Amino acid sequence: MDIEERIQQSETRIFKAVFPNTTNHYDTLFGGMAMQLMDEVAFIAATRFSRRRVVTVSSDRIDFNKSIPAGTIIELVARVIHVGNTSLKVSVDIYIEEMYSEFREKAITGTFTLVAVDEHKNPVKVI
Repeated sequence: MDIEERIQQSETRIFKAVFPNTTNHYDTLFGGMAMQLMDEVAFIAATRFSRRRVVTVSSDRIDFNKSIPAGTIIELVARVIHVGNTSLKVSVDIYIEEMYSEFREKAITGTFTLVAVDEHKNPVKVI
């Protein structure tokens, strides 16, 4: 399987409902919760791509373009965008969907770098 095929097959999508226990005092998704969910979906996509142990080493710019209100559905989409020797970059977008309409828009975007490691936490080849 070539790299482009692996990238396509490792694309990962997770849906979540935004409940009050995940929101801030403005009744919108807490930024820290959004970052946690983004890191999780990036980890899953990187693992599916490499089939190795991976750890997050950095998050690049995360743009919170739209607030995400309680009572909406979010979709997190992670896709490998760069493959290095021992690391890879994963782009993550969060989309808002209103529960009772067709409205959907991109709210947050960010990039995460993950490194493949062995059982001793030493870097190894991604593929």
